[in-house]
Amino acid sequence: MYRFLLTPRWWGINVFVVLAIPFCIFMGSWQLGRFEDRVQDHETATTQHESARREAARPLTELLPVDKATVGKQTTVTGRYDDQLLVPERKLDDREGFYVLTLLRTDGGEALPVVRGWLPGEPDPAKAPAPPTGEVTVTGALQAAESPGGNGVSGRSGWPAGQTGAISAATLLNLVPYDVYDAWVTLNEGDSGMRAVPVSAPQNTGLDLKAFQNLGYTAEWFAFVGFVIFMWFRLLRREVELARDAELGLVAQDDADGADGADGADEASGESRTPGASGDGADGEKADGDRAGLVS
Repeated sequence: MYRFLLTPRWWGINVFVVLAIPFCIFMGSWQLGRFEDRVQDHETATTQHESARREAARPLTELLPVDKATVGKQTTVTGRYDDQLLVPERKLDDREGFYVLTLLRTDGGEALPVVRGWLPGEPDPAKAPAPPTGEVTVTGALQAAESPGGNGVSGRSGWPAGQTGAISAATLLNLVPYDVYDAWVTLNEGDSGMRAVPVSAPQNTGLDLKAFQNLGYTAEWFAFVGFVIFMWFRLLRREVELARDAELGLVAQDDADGADGADGADEASGESRTPGASGDGADGEKADGDRAGLVS
């Protein structure tokens, strides 16, 4: 009954199933691992942020380049404030507003972007307090350079003069005539009455849309494993039923209709021949009788 499993068609089906199941399990496990890594990164970033606020501030040069281990750490930098820019479309407590970003020129010649605070409403240079003059020492949390379109950063381009959408060296180098650190600092206390900007987690370390996409892909891959197994058993059951019908001499409905039609044609043909044959016999007997009458 199961000899059909040795046919080339079923060899192809079985090979596909044998290869598809482990592949789907591997991909589902990989996506699940990605989700777990993002959860772990989120927990690590949260713990690191809480502990970083209790640590003593360190010089900027000791914390560069910024990575997952140094982001959020307290740093202290001395320099003079120079150009000031506004960073629009930044929310705080579900309110729309903007950052006041000022470049701090250090003794090394490079400038460090410092977010001095947040103000509500549309970006307006008249609302932004002027930075302190002379040499200042700032203390705040070190942040990684932003990427347009990620972590709530606007992906727009073509901002008005005096504004920037992302805080990064690649963006600011086009706006100021000096080198800029590929990092920035948010002050622990807002300057000149502005609200302090809270520390943000580094990109790809939170339970964001990408994390839940990984979880969704995990479910899809494991669901496909179940679908493959279900379809294999369904095809097997169908083939077994056809094989059992063949052993019992049963045929498909279309074949049965064809056979019935052929039998009906044969019966009709036989019936048409039978009356003809009997008629011929009667005519023969009648002819013999006529001959006998003539002889007598």
